[in-house]
Amino acid sequence: MKKTALITGSCGLVGSECVRFFSKKGFRVIGIDNDLRQFFFGDSASVKENKFKLIEEVKDYLHFDLDIRNREDLKKLFKEYKFDLIIHTASQPSHDWAKNYPLIDFEVNTFATLNILENFRKYSPGGVFIFTSTNKVYGDRVNSFSFLELDKRYDLSANDPYYQGIDENFSIDSTLHSIFGADKLSADILVQEYGRYFGLKTGVFRLGCISGPYHKPAELHGFLSYLVKCAVYNKEYTIYGYKGKQVRDNIHAYDLVTAFYYFYLNPKYGEVYNLGGGRYSNISILEAIELVEKIAKKKFRFCYLDSPRKGDHIWWITDNSKFRKDYPSFNLSYKVEMILEEIYQNYKR
Repeated sequence: MKKTALITGSCGLVGSECVRFFSKKGFRVIGIDNDLRQFFFGDSASVKENKFKLIEEVKDYLHFDLDIRNREDLKKLFKEYKFDLIIHTASQPSHDWAKNYPLIDFEVNTFATLNILENFRKYSPGGVFIFTSTNKVYGDRVNSFSFLELDKRYDLSANDPYYQGIDENFSIDSTLHSIFGADKLSADILVQEYGRYFGLKTGVFRLGCISGPYHKPAELHGFLSYLVKCAVYNKEYTIYGYKGKQVRDNIHAYDLVTAFYYFYLNPKYGEVYNLGGGRYSNISILEAIELVEKIAKKKFRFCYLDSPRKGDHIWWITDNSKFRKDYPSFNLSYKVEMILEEIYQNYKR
């Protein structure tokens, strides 16, 4: 009998990658996505196109336009299907958006996660639950590091204890998280607790920038995809503070979903992993602009505002060593240069 996977946010960047990946692994995949992304960021960020592609292209994919905040609708779904795997990717993903709508952000990112967890506990307790958390749970403490200012980026010296990146022991306390970060942290801890308290197989993946061709970016979310979109459509890009030297590591959605598969095969109970591009795949905004100009073979239009977004990181590189220790066969396959080239080619089709 086929295994059954539930993917929330199934039409988004990570969710759609999960649908394709686990379908190829022989799962019957059920997806939940009611395109709240369109409500958050406007028509250009709608995932309807991804939805239609999944329904058309993916064998045994069953889609539900269901709001994960709705207790009764979710309960009906869980009572009808027994899930061997649940990957919860649905969220409101922007810390800028959250500050204007904190109640909605809490409902989507925290309450809905609890809603899914409780149904998981009652109706599919033998399955595996994976949650996409965020590096925003650590707040902006990383901004207090003593950075070196290089020509196009900020960085740490090679002998700094955090040079290889931020690990799971980095403190989450006494720091500015953003409303989004606080709500995701609440959900993050709930997933851990359902694993440790109730003895369920749950995993938390704390992520930074995720990229890939199925992204529907907006200015408030989707760094690399939005930057490429601006280049392709000759739209001016705005750099917010830090001289454009702020650094992000980037992980391709395929590499991330591959990590989910490793966790599914050998799950833990309430475990937490930081996962990202690490030292293997990272870039500053200025470096990204330069690289996009090279790929697109044209100059890039941008402006600069000397006001960083509140709670934004000056620098973020992930230390993947804990996940690599638990799953030594896992390797990143996409560097940031490959990611940008793929995104660009997808826009040019």
